[in-house]
Amino acid sequence: MSDQLPFHVPPHLPLHPPKALVPAEPVLALQLDGNGRYHKLSAGGLVPAERCWLHLDYSAESAKAWLRHSPLLPDVVRESLLGDSNRPKLVKVNGGLLLTLRGINHNEGQRPDQMVAIRFFITEQLIVSTRHRRVYAIEQVVRNLRQGLGPRTTADWLVDVCENLAEQAGNFIDEMMDNIVRLEDEILEHRTPSRRELVEIRRQLIVLRRYLAPQRDVFSRLANEKISWLEADDLRHLQEIADRMGRWLEDLDANIARTSLLADEINALMTEAMNRRTYIMSLFAMVFLPLSFFTGLLGVNLGGIPGGDSPWGFISFCLLLILFASSILSWLKLRKWL
Repeated sequence: MSDQLPFHVPPHLPLHPPKALVPAEPVLALQLDGNGRYHKLSAGGLVPAERCWLHLDYSAESAKAWLRHSPLLPDVVRESLLGDSNRPKLVKVNGGLLLTLRGINHNEGQRPDQMVAIRFFITEQLIVSTRHRRVYAIEQVVRNLRQGLGPRTTADWLVDVCENLAEQAGNFIDEMMDNIVRLEDEILEHRTPSRRELVEIRRQLIVLRRYLAPQRDVFSRLANEKISWLEADDLRHLQEIADRMGRWLEDLDANIARTSLLADEINALMTEAMNRRTYIMSLFAMVFLPLSFFTGLLGVNLGGIPGGDSPWGFISFCLLLILFASSILSWLKLRKWL
């Protein structure tokens, strides 16, 4: 960090070099007050030496310039904060941590499985986080700060962000489980669920599995890292988060297997319905084929047709057809084909 100078700084001198300024257009620029609240920082002002949080949109030109040139950041973290890293990862840098984490996408008009990324470099006194799309885990931290229930230190901030990301993932997995249970109930009621909905649920589960598995590993590594500013309670809490993520991953695997069984059941229901329709059509053909034979035979335009000259001939023939059809239906019912 830039405030850890190799010589004594008199009280009247700034703790950061002149270029360590708050960026021009930050999403957030705060200083944690140590009591669960914050103080806003002015754009272009000097970055404070303690508990500073700068949250940037890395797609903004002013943020790009600040990330590339700010003396607060080690060179090895600049490219990662600029959005070049997508998969969850953890890197120790100069006594700090560089993390890339993924969260459920709650932005309007976007699918939840299009997960949003949050990248941040954190030390004992500094947090620099970047994103492009809104991350609701970060917004929850800000709401807590406004209520006086926010993090008191950067270590608390790290734990809160990991907790919020994990809880949102867990809630979404629970929603997927409820949807799967609903589809299973429809099958038990002999109703065919929507295959499109099932495919969508399965795809979302697989995408979640892809990102949450390495994220669980990141949380587990984080709980076992030897970082001077992470206390025992922080590490214990991070380990609990990793354990919960592990259980949710087990639920994900189970739900993916359940969707496979649901797909088989849907195929079986559709096959059964098709066979039932084919069977019914076969029975109709069995009844009407002989009747069609008689009507075709007596409909030829030749002399000698029985009853052709009788006024009761047509009625007698219709009654004969009804009697014949009733006999076939009675025979089918006797054989238990109906």
